[in-house]
Amino acid sequence: MAMGMPQLRLGDGEAWLELVQVGEDRWRVAADWCSSLSADYPAHLTREEAADFAARMLSHLRAPSGSRFWEAVTPGRNNPLALGAEPVGDGFAFFARLTPNGDDEVCHLQMEIDPIDAVELRDTFDAFRASLAL
Repeated sequence: MAMGMPQLRLGDGEAWLELVQVGEDRWRVAADWCSSLSADYPAHLTREEAADFAARMLSHLRAPSGSRFWEAVTPGRNNPLALGAEPVGDGFAFFARLTPNGDDEVCHLQMEIDPIDAVELRDTFDAFRASLAL
């Protein structure tokens, strides 16, 4: 991966998820759950799609309603992942739905990421969105 490429990482330790740009409109989705279940696959996204996803996530995180929410990276068949957020204390636990071949009901992985503080999440998505500035 080249220096300065946009990337998003959620979670650490036992469960984590990354979305990393590796080239023009080329991204990698990587995830690991307790070193028992992992995923690493390419995704086709534009920076605009990634920035729109970050903006939608930030809209939920900046004005939390206390309700759960789901956001997909893209609305179409090429969607590589969706995140569901469940309020827990001062943060959110995430449920990641990974779809290496698009929105294919036969090929997907779901995993849970432990709660992350809401302020930390806003900072993470703010930094991701800023890294996507054209």
